[in-house]
Amino acid sequence: MPNPNRGACGFQTSEFEQEYERPSKSQLKREMLDLQKLGAELIAEPRDRIKRVPMPDDVRDAILECQLIKDHEGRRRQLQFVGKKMRSLDTDELALIQKAIDSWRGLSKSDTAAMHALERRREKLLSDDKALTALLEEHTELDAQHLRTLIRNARKEQGEQKPPKAYREIFQILKQLDAKKDTASSDDGDHDADESGAD
Repeated sequence: MPNPNRGACGFQTSEFEQEYERPSKSQLKREMLDLQKLGAELIAEPRDRIKRVPMPDDVRDAILECQLIKDHEGRRRQLQFVGKKMRSLDTDELALIQKAIDSWRGLSKSDTAAMHALERRREKLLSDDKALTALLEEHTELDAQHLRTLIRNARKEQGEQKPPKAYREIFQILKQLDAKKDTASSDDGDHDADESGAD
């Protein structure tokens, strides 16, 4: 006689539907780690900054306490405690904290963009010989032979998985050119103002 509890009947019920609407364990773990990371970002900031961030006192106290702990294991445990405290915050409170962190990072965003632009320029130099020609035309003061050697060495480093010595040196040269260009453009502005005053 067939068992009435077996077969397709289990798939026709809606008793399991609610269970799957909850976030998965891995999703919860990701959120927990994100909050712990947010706490770690706050811990890395100066104490006076932390005191200005809008958050409940118990969360702030846990962060300030963690900054004082020097013992590795003690600090790790306190960081987990900070993460637990962060999980008690609602989305509005978390948004305010994130906004504060983003405002602190505002200055470095432009620096990061400039650095990425230099990295792209370096990659272009390594992949396209015309890029070097253009760079040398733009900056006649550069030592063409030295740059060619650096590019050749950087390609070799990449091919042979060697430490990127020449690769880094190219970046430094491009960085110096960029800094010189910024200085020159601000000097030109001053110079133009002087000339207009002299007429």
